[in-house]
Amino acid sequence: MMASWDMLEPLAAPLAAVQRLIEQLDNRGVVIGGVAASLLGRPRLTADADALVLLSIDGIPRLLELAEVEGLQPRIASVVEFARRNRVVLLRHGASGIDVDISLGLLPFEVETVERSQEHRAGSLVVRLPTPEDLIILKAVAHRPKDMLDIEAVIAAQERLDTARVRFWVQQFADLLELPELWTDLEKLLRSARS
Repeated sequence: MMASWDMLEPLAAPLAAVQRLIEQLDNRGVVIGGVAASLLGRPRLTADADALVLLSIDGIPRLLELAEVEGLQPRIASVVEFARRNRVVLLRHGASGIDVDISLGLLPFEVETVERSQEHRAGSLVVRLPTPEDLIILKAVAHRPKDMLDIEAVIAAQERLDTARVRFWVQQFADLLELPELWTDLEKLLRSARS
């Protein structure tokens, strides 16, 4: 894991701020995105820190107050309106200039992701991460080329995966979003990893 942390070292201060913010929200959140992919899969460069927190849009003002204490300021003027529309709070870690995106979650899968999350040591930090399965699901839904590469890396790095859980949730999202490729593309990756 140390090689993973070496690539993430520039994110240490904003990541610590995000982790403290999660702790202030009763650990109702997880670090996701490139940081989680680097720690659960293969190290890769990432320029920001992302998190998912279980919070309704009514909790945005409190989140912003807590974030301010951690040195995380809004990076757009209309941060509250944007967050209400998109369920993402766009912040920046003032001291480092690193962007931080906080996704607001309340879906049953997001609740399970937080409940199943685990603490991982990253250098001198301990950060709360989703399980490898839940990160794969999040990445499958995002479905960008870099997400698919992250999924491949997580699959390769994990000795055992609960593929039934992955299948269930990705198929649910594929049906809901009417995007069958969410599952079919992931199924190809899982199949090639087993061969």
